[in-house]
Amino acid sequence: MADIIVLPGIGGSGDAHWQSLWQHDNPRMTRFSPENWDHPRLADWIGALDIAVAGSERPPLLVAHSLSCLLVAQWQRVSSLPVAGAFLVAVPDPSGAAFPSEASDFAPTPLEKFRFPSLIIASADDPYGTVGYVRRTAAAWGSGIVEIGAAGHINGASGLAEWPRGRDLLAAFAAGLEFPGNIASERRVFTDKPCSRCFDGD
Repeated sequence: MADIIVLPGIGGSGDAHWQSLWQHDNPRMTRFSPENWDHPRLADWIGALDIAVAGSERPPLLVAHSLSCLLVAQWQRVSSLPVAGAFLVAVPDPSGAAFPSEASDFAPTPLEKFRFPSLIIASADDPYGTVGYVRRTAAAWGSGIVEIGAAGHINGASGLAEWPRGRDLLAAFAAGLEFPGNIASERRVFTDKPCSRCFDGD
């Protein structure tokens, strides 16, 4: 697996967040360091991500949550630095009522196709983005998508602890980067339940 850069959302990821728990257990994971977690500025966060990626010995794998999913979409438009892929959890909708005004700098959602493989993990009851929004965004970005059922914003408040299922999804995605042709390189919808309609597109 490639080196991993952890990209928390607004406020950073607290001690109970799966990102922090994963990073604690895995010395290959490092966290990018913007100047301000609570009052994010897009230019600052893009610069911090650029520094983190440039400091990697080889193209890293990005593991983003919430606002940082939008960061990755914005960053990949303006940076040519190589990354192995992006694992994007709980993509928020900047036009939604719950989206924090402090993060308005990150709106609107970029709709350009990513220049690297990506996989979105979506919750059925995420207050920051509907499944329909996430599916449309995945189609625009050329991302795979896994719908994991009702898990809130897939954060510390979701009660996921170390989120073993998420670890498995990340491992599968990373394996696909080395062996293209499976979940990492297809733009399809996958669910944790037997799927009556797994499809390409919207």
